[in-house]
Amino acid sequence: MRSRRSLFRALPALALLPSACNREHKRTIAVIPKGRAHMFWQSVHAGAVSTAQPAGVEIIWNGPTSETDFTGQIQIVEAMINRRVDAICLAPIDKTAMAGVVDRAAKAGIPVVIFDSGVDTQNFVSQVATDNYGAGTLAAERMGKVLEGKGEVVMVAVQPGAASTMAREAGFEDTIKVKFSGIRIVDKRFGMADFAKSLQVAENMLTAFPNVRGMFASNESSAVGAAQAVKGRKWNGTLVGFDWSPTLLDDLRNGVIDSLVVQNPFKMGAESVRAALDKLDGKPVVKINDLAPRLILKEDLEKPDVQAQLNPDLKKYLP
Repeated sequence: MRSRRSLFRALPALALLPSACNREHKRTIAVIPKGRAHMFWQSVHAGAVSTAQPAGVEIIWNGPTSETDFTGQIQIVEAMINRRVDAICLAPIDKTAMAGVVDRAAKAGIPVVIFDSGVDTQNFVSQVATDNYGAGTLAAERMGKVLEGKGEVVMVAVQPGAASTMAREAGFEDTIKVKFSGIRIVDKRFGMADFAKSLQVAENMLTAFPNVRGMFASNESSAVGAAQAVKGRKWNGTLVGFDWSPTLLDDLRNGVIDSLVVQNPFKMGAESVRAALDKLDGKPVVKINDLAPRLILKEDLEKPDVQAQLNPDLKKYLP
């Protein structure tokens, strides 16, 4: 009898063990970018950490070395599924190729937040991205204004299958066609998210079309490559770029680049992790969260709000 009474007295304490274990569990959120090299992704990383730190959440940051390596990105997502992370934030390299692994994560009960670029499935809890079509429209309107509605234009595009940059390029092309009938897009080539390749295609187009007056480059790597091509031949046309880095900002200050359409990658990372946490906490989550793009000119660079967006404190959040 005494041993039975001891057992009954122990039961309440045993019942408390699962909740105690749950309290000790530290949530982990995998944040998987398209790549790791560009300044854009470093800012996303810092933004993700800025939300995770006060919430006591661990960020597992991992992405492929190349922004064309969707096979490597699939392997990273699968590893996170097998690790049973609490949530995944993913920037899909290819909207079609990455759909299956998003579906697998959802089936495993792991909520997925898509950021930066879309994916061909609805099995995600939220998408946090720039209004990329609208960003392309901004670039086209700037080009049309500077060229006074006439002339030949070329495009340094990024890569087929990347939803975000494809939307930017479509916004640019559609707006030129509808609003600026005197401007003709004479060529469009892919830089494959690579600085050297973007330089090469930009040089080739400037050689093939010596009378071209404008060039649109639709991401950081394409803009850096295009700017290098422009400097190499002292071209006197109008270059409208996309995204920013110290190099691109210097080129804007020096007049190599006319203007840049910029995103807010720090905010994108922060809001992606916030959406994942809200889902885990049972709070309502907005399915599509579009972040506004911004066109900046040389004279905008010293504005406090522009400085705050272009120069987030990365050292505060990243090792």
